Amino acid sequence: MTNSKFLGLRTTIYLVDDVAAAKRWYSQVFGVEPYFDEPFYIGFNIGGYELGLQPQQNTGVKVPTVLSYWGVED
Repeated sequence: MTNSKFLGLRTTIYLVDDVAAAKRWYSQVFGVEPYFDEPFYIGFNIGGYELGLQPQQNTGVKVPTVLSYWGVED
């Protein structure tokens, strides 16, 4: 692809039921601690990319559990 307006994948956020357990798991697997750690969001820098964890709100409606954001020129 030439002249692509896409700059690459920047952030992936997983909606999780148990934020504390997910934080422990990702910390152990990647060998890093989160750089941002609040009840509403936990952020890891994994190889220059953002991996985020957010608590999933159980509304009774099935929703996607992964959000991805791409970098673009503008």
